[in-house]
Amino acid sequence: MFPLVLLQILQSAVMTRSCPALCVCSSGLTEPRSVQCSDSGMSALPVNLPADSVKLRLEKTSISRVPRAAFYNLSELRFLWLTYNSITSVHPSSFVNLKALRELRLDGNLLTAFPWEGLRDMPRLQTLGLHNNRLSSLPAHAALFLPNITYLDLSSNRTTRRTSLHDNPWMCDCQISMLTSLSMSLGSPVVLMDQLLMCSRSVGQSGLMLTQAELSRCMRPSVQPAATRVSSLLGSNVILRCDASGYPTPTLTWIKTSAYPVMQESPRVGVRWSIISLNSLSYKDAGEYRCQARNMAGISEAPIRLKVMGITRLSRVPKKKTQKMLSKSSTKGRKPPRTPSTSSIKGKESQKITNAPPFLQNNTQEV
Repeated sequence: MFPLVLLQILQSAVMTRSCPALCVCSSGLTEPRSVQCSDSGMSALPVNLPADSVKLRLEKTSISRVPRAAFYNLSELRFLWLTYNSITSVHPSSFVNLKALRELRLDGNLLTAFPWEGLRDMPRLQTLGLHNNRLSSLPAHAALFLPNITYLDLSSNRTTRRTSLHDNPWMCDCQISMLTSLSMSLGSPVVLMDQLLMCSRSVGQSGLMLTQAELSRCMRPSVQPAATRVSSLLGSNVILRCDASGYPTPTLTWIKTSAYPVMQESPRVGVRWSIISLNSLSYKDAGEYRCQARNMAGISEAPIRLKVMGITRLSRVPKKKTQKMLSKSSTKGRKPPRTPSTSSIKGKESQKITNAPPFLQNNTQEV
C-alpha cells in the first residue's frame, strides 16, 4: 500500500514540476487539475501544459492571438477561460480536439470577429462568453453552430442585429425576427433575458419594445431565369437574364462552372434582376451559367445552358444518273397508246419528285 501512495506522490510531483513558468498548477490529487496564468508579461500561450488539465485560466496577460490547435494536447479540458487579455484574433482551428469542453469564455478582449465554425470542434460546449469585445455583427451562419449552446453572452459589444442580450442598439428588422421566433418556440435554447428591450435603429419602429414591434419575416431567395436553354450562332451576341425574389433583397451573382468562379455581380444594392452580355460568341462561351441569389435567409441558384451553333461548308451535290425504265413485257402485241388518265399523270409526277435530287439541308451544326 505504501509503495502505491509513494508512486502517486512522485507522479504528482513530476506533473507539478511540468507546470509552465508564470503559471500556477494544482496538484490534481483531491480535485481536478487546474492551471492559472495571470502574468501581464506573458505574450504567448504557454507550452507544456499538464495533459490532464480540466480547467485553464489565462487572464490579464498580453496574449494577442490564439493560434491553430493551441490546446490540442488538452483533450480532458472542460473549462477554458481566456478573459481580459489583449486577444484580437482566434484561428478557426484553435479549439481542435477539445471534445470535452463545456465552457469557453473570451470576455474583455479586443475581438472584432469570432470563428463560429470553430464551435464544431467543441460538440459539448454549453456556455460561450463574448462579453465586452468589439463584435459588430452576429452573422447568419452562426446559428448553424449553436445547437447545444444554452448560454450565449454578447452583451457590451457593437452588434446592431441578431443579438439576444442587453447593452446593444437593436436593429429591429426581419433578421432579428428569426431570433425572437426561435426564443418563443417550445424547448428553444435561446431565451430573451430582458423583455423590455427597445428598438433603436429601425425605420418606423424606433422607441418601441421589441415584443411590440411588427417584424417582417425574412424570405429565402428564389431565382427565375428568362430561359433555361439558349442556342445562338457563332459570332453573335446574346444576353442572359435572371430575376430573383426574397427579403431582404438578394444579391445576384453570375457563375460559370468551367471558367472563372464569379463573372458578374448585380449592378447595385436592391436590384432584383441581373443580366450578363456575351458578345461575338465563340465555342469557349458554351457551357452552363448559374445565376445565384443570396441573402441572410439563404442561397438559391438556377442554371442556364448555352449552346453555340457553328456554320459548316457544304460540298457540291453530285448529279444522279438517269435510270431508264425497261419494260418487262415484250414489245410484241403491245396495245396502241391511249390518252393517260388523271391518276396516271399524278403517279408519274410523284415518281419524278421522288427521283429528283434532294434539296439542301439546314447548314447549322450544334456544338
